[in-house]
Amino acid sequence: MKTIDYYNKYAEEFTASTFEVDMESLYQPFLAELSEGARILDVGCGSGRDTLAFKNKGYQVEAIDYSAELVKKAKELTNIEVRQQSFYDLAENNKYDGIWACASLLHCERDRLTEVLGLIFKALKLNGVCYMSFKYGNTDREIEGRSFTDLNEQQAHDLLKQIDQALLLQQWITVDKRPERTEEWMNILIRKVQA
Repeated sequence: MKTIDYYNKYAEEFTASTFEVDMESLYQPFLAELSEGARILDVGCGSGRDTLAFKNKGYQVEAIDYSAELVKKAKELTNIEVRQQSFYDLAENNKYDGIWACASLLHCERDRLTEVLGLIFKALKLNGVCYMSFKYGNTDREIEGRSFTDLNEQQAHDLLKQIDQALLLQQWITVDKRPERTEEWMNILIRKVQA
């Protein structure tokens, strides 16, 4: 089963397990870098939880997800147009002040991470910021039909080194916010600077 099939099949359960999670402590460092009413793209928005939070805080938010079922959920929840699109197909240029990729790029094939990060940087305005998170580790895994690309400090360093305009603002480890989980997450906040 491909990752996308998993999310289409389990959209209901996935939404239920992630929707109530309090993400405020992760929003803070990201939003601190943005001005009021900034334009944000939520990449891999899932149920639309974060899209809704940003919308309610007064930001202009756009959202994409590759799962048709999750796109439906996110549209219902946020009342905004959510595009069914893969991060491999990002084509915007110089459009967003912030790009939020929370627990989505971890489904990107490792050998395409640089390419996808390049697309994200192209879509960001100069001085825009991107937040992304990966499960902490150094392996590629498949669990229940979903593929995961984990990241540790060295891999994050090597990845960012390949993007000329990437300035690392912050990198930190957190424990999963869901009560029954103890997995660690690698959080990365980067700014697009003049090359």
